[in-house]
Amino acid sequence: MDVPYYAPSDVFLAPLVLYTWGINAFVLICGIVVYALLLAERAEQALAAEHLRSERLLRNILPDTIADRLKSAPDETIADNLSDVTFLFADIVDFTPRATQMAAPDLVRFLDRIFTEFDRLTAERGLTKIKTIGDAYMVASGMPEPRSDHAAQVAELAFEMLAVCRELSVEFEETVEVRIGLHTGPAVAGVIGTQRFAYDAWGDTVNTAARMESHGEPVKIQVTEATKNAL
Repeated sequence: MDVPYYAPSDVFLAPLVLYTWGINAFVLICGIVVYALLLAERAEQALAAEHLRSERLLRNILPDTIADRLKSAPDETIADNLSDVTFLFADIVDFTPRATQMAAPDLVRFLDRIFTEFDRLTAERGLTKIKTIGDAYMVASGMPEPRSDHAAQVAELAFEMLAVCRELSVEFEETVEVRIGLHTGPAVAGVIGTQRFAYDAWGDTVNTAARMESHGEPVKIQVTEATKNAL
């Protein structure tokens, strides 16, 4: 019977080859695992960044308390009866003639500069900007949270708006004037829509404040008896 013969090199080479293959497979698996973890971490970071962006966008559209309510109960109808709110409407005087004379980029920059200043003043007083309607600017005080000084804060804002318009007149080298109207009373507020949704207010108090502005005079603040009494 013939006995198989193995060269000494073959006896030592086979385990070495298997060992090398095992090391390479282990390294490859580790590389795949590390790569998968890196992908997962990047996806998590991207998701967190997108969440932060969405959060900032939501709170830029809605007051914080309304945003929190919407997040905690997405299917809830947000509608509040407000007993005592003061509304402000401000409208830029002679904006329509400007719109026909100015180039579109200049017109947008003009309006954006004014409303950016109004936004700053509104935020500094902790008031709620409701919306802009063309060249009109609408603010509320006493919503969504009630406050005892709602009329006084809006009145101070109105004076600051007149002051900033005087400053912008120097900057633009042309007259910038607004009409301002105030009214105080009850209103209904809530969130409407599913696309470009908005936090808005409705009622006779809102309509009367708008009429105070539209029937007012340039560089004047026209108030109703109710606002006068609240002040």
